[in-house]
Amino acid sequence: MPTAIPEVARKAAFALTASAVLLAAAACTGQSGSGATDDPSKDTTINFWHAWSAPNEVQAVKSLIAGFEKAHPNIHVNVVGNMTDDKINQALRSGGDKAPDVISSFTTNNVGKFCSSGALIDLNPFFKKSGIDPSTTFPKPMNEYTQFDGNRCTAPLLGDAYGLYYNKTAFKKAGITDPPKTWSEFEADAKKLTVPDGDSYKQLGFMPNYHGWETTTEHYFGQFSPTYFDKSGKSDLAKDPAFEKGFSLQKRLVDELGGFQKLEKFRSTLGDEWGPKHPFHTGQVAMQLDGEWRLGMALAAKPKFDIGVAPLPVPDDQVAQYGKGYITGTIAGIAATSHKRNAAWELVKYMTTNTDAVVGFSNDLHNVPSTFAALKSPKLKYDPRFKTFLDIASNPNSTTTPASVNGGVYLVTIQQLGFDYESGKVTDLKSGLKTTAAQIDTDIAQAK
Repeated sequence: MPTAIPEVARKAAFALTASAVLLAAAACTGQSGSGATDDPSKDTTINFWHAWSAPNEVQAVKSLIAGFEKAHPNIHVNVVGNMTDDKINQALRSGGDKAPDVISSFTTNNVGKFCSSGALIDLNPFFKKSGIDPSTTFPKPMNEYTQFDGNRCTAPLLGDAYGLYYNKTAFKKAGITDPPKTWSEFEADAKKLTVPDGDSYKQLGFMPNYHGWETTTEHYFGQFSPTYFDKSGKSDLAKDPAFEKGFSLQKRLVDELGGFQKLEKFRSTLGDEWGPKHPFHTGQVAMQLDGEWRLGMALAAKPKFDIGVAPLPVPDDQVAQYGKGYITGTIAGIAATSHKRNAAWELVKYMTTNTDAVVGFSNDLHNVPSTFAALKSPKLKYDPRFKTFLDIASNPNSTTTPASVNGGVYLVTIQQLGFDYESGKVTDLKSGLKTTAAQIDTDIAQAK
């Protein structure tokens, strides 16, 4: 979710490697409670590790910490940046004076691991002691993805909301007056906006393939409001019709816009996700599923067209919920190995619940604020189009993906089914959903 590379770009590889590290952390730390004995009013120094690395991001963190130290002159914060998730988890396992007391991570999909392993402590007692109700402080998806099985071992620290970017100039040329609100409208627009050029494209209406940057399964499914697990914790992939509808929509788009092979060949010629030659920036792709950070990056590329921003479409039978979207973000937590938990809580509380701090950090990073109060703050500074993402974050129908004991492994498994289905390797979707659901249940059972 940073301005450079968001959490989603890192999660797949980390989801497959972090399990062993966090399980080892459990062995070292145990299922630690939130007991804290340090006196936060005394002079003390705590360590804060984060993953931001771009110059503007590092400066934003410095400003955030400076504000905290001004409000808490007795608590000094030693900041360590550009920390990968692997390094953070190794430190959570080993502890020591130089290890973090407070960490922030882009990997929301691994909250279930953080909580179940005991690597991070439960923050519920601290919220209660401070008189803060998370359910009324944070938007519903953010409140959900920061806890697992009643253990709130993290708190949301800014967020990402996913919406639709569209080329207003191309829309006008194609005779399209408004952004699509339903998937059927989206399909029609994507076809209208596609201009073939032999075995390639002069302009592609939309890149539907799952390797198309942010077009992941969970981002598509977010608009269908699926239930990933039933009440017993079993995968609902083969039972909730939302998944079949989501997969079917994406496969239909692939087929209607030229087929998997043609689209992949075109995609291989396009610029990368983070550079100025991103195909939406260049006008090669007319519509883009993406997060709030894309607006600043697109404007910086000085495109030769007007940029429009809107919520992603919804299924035709959910048109009343248009305006919702998929939400994720950065998380903050306190290490179970920390001996300065009360002081650490003061930092976590400031970063995640102090309205001015959240607003200032949001303004600096151009990410979505993570509290209701900050989302409504008149101190927010943003391009008018950015408000679309603020509204998506505030929308009660917006969704996220639930925490799991083995983190984001189940999402990687679902994504693999997506790759196999769009490419034609899997032709029987119903059978594929059942097989994948069984694999998810097996993986979770083995992780417990």
